[in-house]
Amino acid sequence: MQGARVFPFFLSARIPLWAHICFLLIVGCMGVSGVPAVAQQTPSQEGNRNQPAQVDRFRDLGFGMFIHWGVDTATGPTISHSLAGASKSYAERYFTELPGYFAPERFDPVAWARLAKLAGMRYVVFTTKHHSGFCMFRTASTDFNVINTPFGRDLTAEVVKAFRAEGIAVGFYFSPDDFHWLYRNGKQIDRNRDDVSPAKNPGLMELDRAQVRELYTNYGPVDYFFIDGPPEGLRELAWDLQPGTVVTRGAIATPEQNIPGAAPEGAWESCITMGNSWQYRPVNESYKSALELIEMLVETRAKGGNLLLNVGPMPTGELPREQSDRLREIGLWMMANRDAIHGVRPWVITNENDIWFTRAKDSDTVYAIVEQKDEWKWGTEREITLLSVKASEKTEVSVLGQSGEVLEYRADVVPRTTFTQSGERLKIRATRAQRFYDNRRSPNPVVLKITHALPGFLPPQVVTARSVWDKQRGIAILEADLSRLADGQSVEARFQYRRKQRVDELYDNPEPWVDSAPVPLARNGRFQSTVMGLDPTREYEFRAVAVHPLITVTGQLRDLLPGAR
Repeated sequence: MQGARVFPFFLSARIPLWAHICFLLIVGCMGVSGVPAVAQQTPSQEGNRNQPAQVDRFRDLGFGMFIHWGVDTATGPTISHSLAGASKSYAERYFTELPGYFAPERFDPVAWARLAKLAGMRYVVFTTKHHSGFCMFRTASTDFNVINTPFGRDLTAEVVKAFRAEGIAVGFYFSPDDFHWLYRNGKQIDRNRDDVSPAKNPGLMELDRAQVRELYTNYGPVDYFFIDGPPEGLRELAWDLQPGTVVTRGAIATPEQNIPGAAPEGAWESCITMGNSWQYRPVNESYKSALELIEMLVETRAKGGNLLLNVGPMPTGELPREQSDRLREIGLWMMANRDAIHGVRPWVITNENDIWFTRAKDSDTVYAIVEQKDEWKWGTEREITLLSVKASEKTEVSVLGQSGEVLEYRADVVPRTTFTQSGERLKIRATRAQRFYDNRRSPNPVVLKITHALPGFLPPQVVTARSVWDKQRGIAILEADLSRLADGQSVEARFQYRRKQRVDELYDNPEPWVDSAPVPLARNGRFQSTVMGLDPTREYEFRAVAVHPLITVTGQLRDLLPGAR
């Protein structure tokens, strides 16, 4: 999915004032439609030993760099996965010949780290071992590692040193799946077969644990651990060795290649590529624009998540120009607006149409991030009306990055931001006065800082509850709960369902949602709908939807499950 987003938050002109609302309310139920359905689900919290204070710090950082780099970067296929279904001769060439081509003569992790810092990234996650089994670190567990290449050095150690020197937290990606081990042990190379998992192969589990022990012993504090496969037996070892480490994938939700419509509860992290590929792709690549990437960062933070944005170094060790250029453009925007991204939490709603919100974690400051769907011309004043934010007696409003005192070459204009609280509407008049481009036509969002803010209204919440699917008859009963509905208001509730995408369909557009019949509701409580004509050979997912006069909210995605409740 290449940056396409659908905004379901439709606001009417008539807004009631709901007083005395708890300021710390966080709504996690609002979402967009049209995102892939194969995102990682929130893992079970049973046995989760992530320390709350460390998870909270992770949420503060907000923006990280993911680095995918492997032994097969010389030819540029999808990292590791070309081995699945490969012939014996292909696999043998992969394992024996490719290491001889790993010679990144221009590898400069200091340059990577400085660019990450410039872009406003606060942590890094580096691929220490991907599914191929090739270790990008010095290890005694296998000869299939970076030391046995022309490069011949502990690449991971150099990455760790460079990023730590810039004050950037360090995380490791690690794959429990190991195609090299499977091949050498006469096993089918695959990831979706139970018989190739570490749990079913004591030798593989022993190998994985030995490698995790090396990573957690030889490189100092490991802030984050991204386990791309079965985490059991590995995350526990990581916590035993370093109790303060935060396991991301394997303990919290880490949706891949999409931003969830309904945000997972608590901490979560969306990992997204700049183009279509995780590893460097020399040809046939299509990159998202810097504007799309900035908007993804904004949306992720408005929904309470972190964005882990991926780069893929070239065989030389340099980052592709297309990737470094986009990071510099993000860095330009972050120079002015980082306060709206770092150390923030969700506001009472995520957005009002093209205006997204974040809230400073430890204060009552709200950031309204205005996307330019219609160009906001430099030097022009615009009136912005907000319904979810109310000014207090102490409120001040300003444009982040601007002094509010100077419009270049226009001494007759003072671009000061003003505002009025008009009934239930906060009306802000602001001028875009900072010149980032020579032609004064930067398309990136403008951010309004609103201090001492109060919530303007309390939105409803809908929680997707459960389902009963009689596969034989093709009939399903869907249930959800409506809560936080204000007195005198009503909603039109319904369910949406569609075929669930398989893992191999991650890069395909999902099927459109099908709406159930609407159910008018005037009070809180459980509601349900019956859906007929489902295909028993397919898998489905569903979610609840509530259309309020002010806003449309969606519940979490749930799988349609056969059998009893």
